[in-house]
Amino acid sequence: LPGRKQQGLALLSGGERALTSCALVFALLRVNPPPFAMLDEVDAALDEANVGRFRDLLVELSQSTQFVVITHNRNTVQAAETVYGISMGADSVSQAISLKLDGENVPKGN
Repeated sequence: LPGRKQQGLALLSGGERALTSCALVFALLRVNPPPFAMLDEVDAALDEANVGRFRDLLVELSQSTQFVVITHNRNTVQAAETVYGISMGADSVSQAISLKLDGENVPKGN
């Protein structure tokens, strides 16, 4: 990581590991962009500032790759065009819901 002494991965925090992994994956996506990529809660250990950087990179890379991102982070959701969710009703039956976002009516905050 910039400004940090080189050290083994085992000594990095969870957020630093996630950031390092994302940097590697995003570098590979820039070299040879696939049609789509799936990311499962890769932002869970990131702090707010790094989630913003992650989100900005997703938006940039989405010009050449479609992303399916599983997240609980509202800041990451702000980058989405469509949000899908699974909800359980009173009858204990799961149902899928979708919401197309226009970028203006997205909840703010985390």
